[in-house]
Amino acid sequence: MAERGVDVSALPQEVREQLAELDLELSEGDITQKGYEKKRAKVLAPYLTQTQNLAPPPAYDAQSPGPSSASAPEPGPSNSSSSSSRHRRTRHPHRSSGTRDERYRSDIHTEAVQAALAKHKEEKMALPMPTKRRSAYVQSPVDNCTPPDSSSSSDDEAVSSESTGPQQSPDTWINSSLHGSSTSSSASSTLSHGESRPTQAPQPQSQQVPPPPTPAHPPHSHSQPSALAEAFAQARIDPVGGVGPPDVPSQAQARGSRVDLPPNAVVRGMSRGQSRSSMMETADVRRVGRGVPVSSRVSTKIQQLLNTLKRPKRPPLSEYFMDDQEEIVEVPQADPNTPKPEGRQIIPVKGEPLGVVSNWPPALQAALARWGATQGKSPALTALDITGKPLYTLTFGKLWSRSVKLAYTLLNKLGTKNEQILKPGDRVALVYPNSDPGMFWVAFYGCLLAEVIPVPIEVPLSRKDAGSSQVGFLLGSCGVGLALTSEICLKGLPKTPTGEILQFKGWPRLKWVVTDSKYLTKPSKDWQPHIPTANTDTAYIEYKASKEGTVMGVAVSKVAMLTHCQALSQACNYCEGETLVNVLDFKKDMGLWHGVLTSVMNRIHTISVPYAVMKACPLSWVQRVHIHKARVALVKCRDLHWAMMAHRDQRDTSLASLRMLIVADGANPWSVSSCDAFLNVFQAHGLKPEVICPCATSPEAMTVAIRRPGVPGAPLPARAILSMTGLSHGVIRVNTEDKNSALTVQDVGHVMPGALMCIVKPDGPPMLCKTDEIGEIVVNSRAGGNMYYGLHGVTKNTFEVIPVNASGTPIGEIPFVRSGLLGFVGPGSLIFVVGKNEGLLLVSGRRHNADDLVATALAVEPVKTVYRGRIAVFSVTVFYDERIVIVAEQRPDASEEDSFQWMSRVLQAIDSIHQVGLYCLALVPANTLPKTPLGGIHISDTKQLFLEGALHPCNILMCPHTCVTNMPKPRQKQPVGVGPASIMVGNLVAGKRIAQAAGRDLGLIEDQDLVRKHQFLTEALQWRAQTDPDHTLYVLLNAKGVAVCTATCVQLHKRAEKIAAALMERSGINIGENVVLLYPPGIDLIAAFYGCLYAGCIPVTVRPPHPQNLSATLPTVRMIIDVSKAACILTTQVLTKILRSKEAAATVNIKTWPIIIDTDDLPRKRPPTIYKPPNAEMIAYLDFSVSTTGMLTGVKISHAAVSALCRSIKLQCELYSSRQITICLDPYCGLGFVLWCLASVYSGHQSILIPPMELESSLTLWLGTLSQYRIRDTFCSYSVMELCTKGLGGQTDMLKARGVNLSCVRSCVVVAEERPRLALTHSFSKLFKDLGLSMRAVSTAFGSRVNLAICLQGTTGPDPSTVYVDMKSLRHDRVRLVERGAPQSLPLVESGTILPGVRVIIVNPETRGPLGDSHLGEIWVNSPHNATGYYTIYGEENLQADHFNTKLSFGDPQTLWARTGYLGFVKRTELTDSSGDRHDALFVVGSLDETLELRGLRYHPIDIETSVSRAHRSIGESAVFTWTNLLVVVAELCGSEQDALDLVPLVTNVVLEEHHLIVGVVVIVDPGVIPINSRGEKQRMHLRDSFLADQLDPIYVAYNM
Repeated sequence: MAERGVDVSALPQEVREQLAELDLELSEGDITQKGYEKKRAKVLAPYLTQTQNLAPPPAYDAQSPGPSSASAPEPGPSNSSSSSSRHRRTRHPHRSSGTRDERYRSDIHTEAVQAALAKHKEEKMALPMPTKRRSAYVQSPVDNCTPPDSSSSSDDEAVSSESTGPQQSPDTWINSSLHGSSTSSSASSTLSHGESRPTQAPQPQSQQVPPPPTPAHPPHSHSQPSALAEAFAQARIDPVGGVGPPDVPSQAQARGSRVDLPPNAVVRGMSRGQSRSSMMETADVRRVGRGVPVSSRVSTKIQQLLNTLKRPKRPPLSEYFMDDQEEIVEVPQADPNTPKPEGRQIIPVKGEPLGVVSNWPPALQAALARWGATQGKSPALTALDITGKPLYTLTFGKLWSRSVKLAYTLLNKLGTKNEQILKPGDRVALVYPNSDPGMFWVAFYGCLLAEVIPVPIEVPLSRKDAGSSQVGFLLGSCGVGLALTSEICLKGLPKTPTGEILQFKGWPRLKWVVTDSKYLTKPSKDWQPHIPTANTDTAYIEYKASKEGTVMGVAVSKVAMLTHCQALSQACNYCEGETLVNVLDFKKDMGLWHGVLTSVMNRIHTISVPYAVMKACPLSWVQRVHIHKARVALVKCRDLHWAMMAHRDQRDTSLASLRMLIVADGANPWSVSSCDAFLNVFQAHGLKPEVICPCATSPEAMTVAIRRPGVPGAPLPARAILSMTGLSHGVIRVNTEDKNSALTVQDVGHVMPGALMCIVKPDGPPMLCKTDEIGEIVVNSRAGGNMYYGLHGVTKNTFEVIPVNASGTPIGEIPFVRSGLLGFVGPGSLIFVVGKNEGLLLVSGRRHNADDLVATALAVEPVKTVYRGRIAVFSVTVFYDERIVIVAEQRPDASEEDSFQWMSRVLQAIDSIHQVGLYCLALVPANTLPKTPLGGIHISDTKQLFLEGALHPCNILMCPHTCVTNMPKPRQKQPVGVGPASIMVGNLVAGKRIAQAAGRDLGLIEDQDLVRKHQFLTEALQWRAQTDPDHTLYVLLNAKGVAVCTATCVQLHKRAEKIAAALMERSGINIGENVVLLYPPGIDLIAAFYGCLYAGCIPVTVRPPHPQNLSATLPTVRMIIDVSKAACILTTQVLTKILRSKEAAATVNIKTWPIIIDTDDLPRKRPPTIYKPPNAEMIAYLDFSVSTTGMLTGVKISHAAVSALCRSIKLQCELYSSRQITICLDPYCGLGFVLWCLASVYSGHQSILIPPMELESSLTLWLGTLSQYRIRDTFCSYSVMELCTKGLGGQTDMLKARGVNLSCVRSCVVVAEERPRLALTHSFSKLFKDLGLSMRAVSTAFGSRVNLAICLQGTTGPDPSTVYVDMKSLRHDRVRLVERGAPQSLPLVESGTILPGVRVIIVNPETRGPLGDSHLGEIWVNSPHNATGYYTIYGEENLQADHFNTKLSFGDPQTLWARTGYLGFVKRTELTDSSGDRHDALFVVGSLDETLELRGLRYHPIDIETSVSRAHRSIGESAVFTWTNLLVVVAELCGSEQDALDLVPLVTNVVLEEHHLIVGVVVIVDPGVIPINSRGEKQRMHLRDSFLADQLDPIYVAYNM
């Protein structure tokens, strides 16, 4: 920008005016920074050539191009009058006019912020930028574009060794990493990883780098990365010395989108090497060097995140051991160097006495009556139109006559003749726009004359106004039933279609009265308004919004109103006939007190400048002062700044007439610079330094202090330069050493006449402060508010405060009023204000002022990023402390990089200057934050939206790691000594008894015939085919509920024989070989199973591949076939075609399939013999399943185990030939397979089979079947239950009408290998209770890999019991029962009654010793139906022995147990079991493999996921996993994509609050991305691999700092 060198003062007048016009447009946000610079360059172009060769460019312009210049510290806007600053202002025209909120301008502060940021640059980390998905149409095709990798490289990774060119300085490096991170969608970045990039050395900044291939995106979707970042994206990342950076996986995982099994699953029992070769053949592992896989952008980002977390946190955590029972929050220890107040106790400060002036009226109405009668022609008020020209002038005569008319109308003409609607003392709302002061004045004085109480409020614009319901609360608490308004305003109010005024949210019903003159009635001659002497009755009510957003009414009595006017007249030295220009809102505060009340008392002519005029012509108030030779002007800092911006060297404006320029928000510490800058500019126009009078006010105490107009030539009041650190500790320290964190404050003059003031502690009892301590200003005066109308409880704490001294004794009888202002008394009894109570943020015991933080954020070059300087700062309570949140509106043209860089710089600036960490920084689209009536930000509504997740940010940065410093100390696990004594200690200390339980005895079968019949299932089937051939064992239903296939005993036997014959005929299939059964759920599968047994083969059931998704599902099938070394595949004709199709060939090698036998049309042959195993320990079948951790395991089930399990189920569920059960389960593994294929043949009952996939097309199928067949026992999976709950929940009436009745169901068992899902079973029972389903019917079963069925709620045992356990104890592996509803309680339900013949014991997984019943431990099981072992290829015996034949380390070292891999506990209940003993219940808590070890504690993912799913209505499913000690939360977004970023803070909050964990990464994805297997269980490890391989295509990824 060479034009900075032009001397603007030397330019012609019209050019300077054009430049000023541009400056104004920029400050208003009507033009972008880029447009501004373009237009400005155009205007200056003719003058540049003349000056170019004269002026050397300023030093800071000679910077290398590229982003580094953007973050160089730039001098901020300057307000001093020295020539150098003048020169700087001309060079930097846009800086002073930046779109800043002008309350907070301060050059000194801007420079301090820039200095602090410069200091940070040296050690600044490259923060990982969030990944955001662009909408679909922006994504580019792969051949057009290979976007650069969006991960900025982290500090730990050095540039590749071949890099040539000089070393970069740290700040160019930082800037490039911040700027250069592209935010293309993760989908497009995944595309780019396929092609290898040329190795290219990073080049020095000055050299040209060939531009990247042009993307097909619109230009805004990729900001151009800097040269260095681009070179980085193309260079190889080779960690130094060949060692990978810490915590980055060196294996890029491949991922199929299938649900049941990731192709990279580990097969338990296979050797590592073999598993890799057999499964990773399709995985394309591209690795560069031995470091970060190129494809793994995610890994690099997480690595960067880890680097940002390596910085030590500021408050050191003290060491202590965290007790199990006590929730101890780490309290940061007080720093011994904390400044403490040292002064003496303050003495109350007295204002000068309130003089008695003879002609002061006895009441304000009397003054109006007097002027109306004696000075009727004298002007009272001039109103301006929208262009700033006078619209009308109201004289005192007119004001008096109209007010009297209105008073008469209100009292006599509103109702019918006999009834009076308004009585004196009633409250009336005044609803007038800011542009119509005249109507408001008449209404206000009319109410005073009628002795009704006016309540001025803002005009409601829509039903959804910010704070609308709070205004309703105000009207309700004041008992308002009537509203006065003007005709024009009434027309503009929102109406219903019938033309009635809309009922606003939360408002009481109002009657609207129009007060225009033509509707008023002239009173009869004898009627006169009653004007009593001012008394303590309420005169008017002024509204006030609290920090929480509640709007309350401050009642001001008649005497207080009059006394306040007298005090103001004395302090401001008002004289009759003066002119006053008022820019403030005349409905409340200073605008009302000076511009409406005091002006009438003193017969002052008020010129009211509405807000709308100020927007159109910011100089209008200055022109009015000049034209009317006004003596007093009433403004805010904002008006000073706007006037200064629009100041166009108007030689004709003169402010010499002003004797007093009252700055209403002069108490804001940031007002100093506006006052100085204004004086600077307008001193040349006759403005005298001594006329600037800041003042301090509050709705409760009214005017607290005001600077008296000075005598010309008197020394100007001094400034206080305070240390911000001192202020945060509540003490006053003059800042000498570190000028970066200083706050300059101006005094607000002396206490008001007739008032007494002191400073008390802002929280706790009102104890007097010391002289060097900051406290709340309290005032005793007749001129203050009396109460919050209608709210007596709150009133006492504010309006009736009696200060106490250090010993706690009251200092007197008189009550003081809390002003809500924080400050101190300086030398000469001058009052200084440093902030407001409502802007106070109390973080870790230190106080920070919201305004100060806004000022710091604004000092970080906001021009590119923040829209019109609109920034909100508030705190939210998370985990026992306040956390600071900053929300800003983002300019529409701000780029992703600029915004992210601004956010990270704000973090650093606030960290440096205020020494406080930010919790969250959010940018929302321009103009979307809720507004106050005058256009400011409605803070409490913004906070509410943030907490509800309805803010819809477009950028967000969470930094919980740096600001949450009160986390409990991580638990150090104590080494456990094992020995006989341990169990004694365990018994005595922690549990009353050893945690073990057993089902009832299986009992012996006396009849040898039965033993023979039931030893092998094949014999049982043959026996049934002979004795009861036509008994139907199986009925298969289709989606319409029609039986499409049935099988009687003899039919099943014959079909099995056909298949056995076919197997025996084939050469190459020998007895004992494995045969894969690939069938859809149905009777074919059952027949094939028994056919294999008849032929002496070992069946392996496998779920068939999904024809629409072969690429994802076929590899799983292939893997099981390979791992089981199957000799043959039995399947249907349709599936045979699929296995040999072209589509299959694209996914797997179809030439190497084993023999495929299509069993659809086999000839009717009988096998020569039916195979009988030599003993019952032989393997009957293999059960393959994928665990939730993505582990594929096959277990061997012997014939003995099969018959023991079937017998156990028969006893538990009382299954006989005459019974019918319904099964809606997948028949491929676990208990589902046992119930589908084995149980009916053993027990003889009839099974009605419903394939779960049929439910997707016919939701009512399962429930309809239960009702139609009057089924007593049914088995289903969680996914079936969820389908019914979600799909049929609202249709119970329709089902009832169709005659569905579930009262017949005695037990509905959910089959699963996980903790019972209590919420789901409960809502299912509740929803279908109307259809007759008993609340006691639903229960759960539990099985694992080592034992397919451990618990199953039968028909005989007691009802399953529910307990509430303390989650804090659970993390320490302790079980502590608590009451329902206790904080941190977790409801757990028993997993079903333990099956007959089963024993379980709870064991410490590390020491393998038994535990007491108050401990959480691994569930070990001993039963005749345990699996025999894993099906392994190389026979890894150690794993076998460890999981299937393991012994306790002490206690009972003889019994062989199998380890389930699940954590649980046993509790003895009050119920009795069938034998009459007390019932021991087994509670399953979760899988040991899935638990997360964080901070030394054990967490169960499901608990964190439950919290996450509750956090926001748009979160559907969620899943958590850890990566390098970071907790990653993946949440599916069910709402619109604009909700995506709302979820980030809510998820972080809820996990911190409920689990005391900081979330490292939040990933928002589309519904259905979280993989779920056929049993309805989440596959978290599979998800984790997909995330790390960058295959999720997330909507948004937030890396929490």
